[in-house]
Amino acid sequence: MRRYLRIVVLCLACGFCSLLYAFSQLAVSLEEGAGGGGGKPQAAAASWLAGGGRGGARGVGSAGPAAHPGRSDRCKDFSLCYWNPYWMLPSDVCGMNCFWEAAFRYSLKVQPAQRMHLAVVACGERLEETITMLKSAIIFSIRPLQFHIFAEDQLHDSFKGILESWSFLQTFNYSLYPITFPSENAAEWKKLFKPCASQRLFLPLILKEVDSLLYVDTDILFLRPVDDIWSLLKKFNSTQIAAMAPEHEEPRIGWYNRFARHPYYGKTGVNSGVMLMNMTRMRRKYFKNDMTAVRLRWGDILMPLLKKYKLNITWGDQDLLNIIFFHNPESLFVFPCQWNYRPDHCIYGSNCQEAEEEGIFILHGNRGVYHDDKQPAFRAIYEALRNCSFKDDNIRSLLKPLELELQKTVHTYCGKIYKIFIKQLTKSIQDRYDRPPKER
Repeated sequence: MRRYLRIVVLCLACGFCSLLYAFSQLAVSLEEGAGGGGGKPQAAAASWLAGGGRGGARGVGSAGPAAHPGRSDRCKDFSLCYWNPYWMLPSDVCGMNCFWEAAFRYSLKVQPAQRMHLAVVACGERLEETITMLKSAIIFSIRPLQFHIFAEDQLHDSFKGILESWSFLQTFNYSLYPITFPSENAAEWKKLFKPCASQRLFLPLILKEVDSLLYVDTDILFLRPVDDIWSLLKKFNSTQIAAMAPEHEEPRIGWYNRFARHPYYGKTGVNSGVMLMNMTRMRRKYFKNDMTAVRLRWGDILMPLLKKYKLNITWGDQDLLNIIFFHNPESLFVFPCQWNYRPDHCIYGSNCQEAEEEGIFILHGNRGVYHDDKQPAFRAIYEALRNCSFKDDNIRSLLKPLELELQKTVHTYCGKIYKIFIKQLTKSIQDRYDRPPKER
């Protein structure tokens, strides 16, 4: 039996070698006769070996006899192949190794960088906040961004004007959408909490072509690349469809566990200001609920929940999300508080241990703290990023004056731990702007 196997293997090896030899001879023969009127090459020059032993791909004929008149052996320094699906080589291009080059060229195609999708809903006086948030995302992120901006009609021209002025960056695209709710209940959804806030509930139904999405409130500031929170999608298990941070780390000051009149997730609920979503899974899932024994899809569960709990909910759409994940806890991935750091984490003393250890990754200035004097540490970060331009030198020089401003806030609980506000920010600037481009 072994003898037969050896014979089969030997035959296969011989056949493969014969095939390679045949391709090699075909390449040589085509090379010798290519000057006799073959069709024009229709593919672009292969560039998979740019900078390699044969050099990067150049214009056809740049290394041919005309370029090196005294050279008898043409094409020593590079090879160029076209696949039509056969080789049709110009007279001044050598055909050696075409088989291998074609194989590598098709197997090593560089895939374009996948865009990270970021959504925000802006109404009323939230233009400046939203623009500052988008700026913070652009400054630190590595991969390209796709912004999905849902805004009232009167804000569209302002968004267009500002974002078009940033087009020189070539690191993002954007789409503007009107505020839209199901027509039969539009007024009820719009006034549920803050103007337009409940729009986020309908993103999986509106952005049907988007697989995954990071939703953030307008009062969010990124202090490290969006890439890093986006990478948490890979940590979802097979049942998880979304990720959020806890509403509180300290139950003694928690809102849900003390005051809620409806179900909520976990011990203290979750905060929806930063919400990472696998929307494909959200659209497919059938959710358990306390309204019917039949499981409901995302588009079918929202209105019944609102009707049942509208007299019991305080925080609008966030409360509805808590109710959904109370009944479907296996569907939620919970990330640490440093990904959604709010005044509640320091207003009565520091209670976000992860931020103390590694710094704040995403700052959430809810309760209007960017615009009053109640939490000057939050306001200092906001104003520094709002006034920052996209110039590398301007970003690098942001830290020293910001630290001086933060030192003026030590009379507050949040200000006493001001170093956690710039710990990650410092690292993000060093990684993105202080290292040579090849090391970033």
